[in-house]
Amino acid sequence: MSRAVVLSAVRTPIGRYGGALSGVRPDDLAALVIREAVARAGVPAEQIEDVWFGAANQAGEDNRNVARMAALLAGLPES
Repeated sequence: MSRAVVLSAVRTPIGRYGGALSGVRPDDLAALVIREAVARAGVPAEQIEDVWFGAANQAGEDNRNVARMAALLAGLPES
């Protein structure tokens, strides 16, 4: 049985409603966070098996699988 290891954690910035981040798609912002977490961990992307990402208040166009889209945008391999 494989052992689960948390290698890194990074958070997104918090902004005002309608502020500087209002034009940034959630998956694009999340991809930046994932890229930074991978860089900090120093692990090749090919060795990462899971990405866990929390998101709240998703609605409308942004109501999709943000974690999956962000992982792909961050350059992690499709699995």
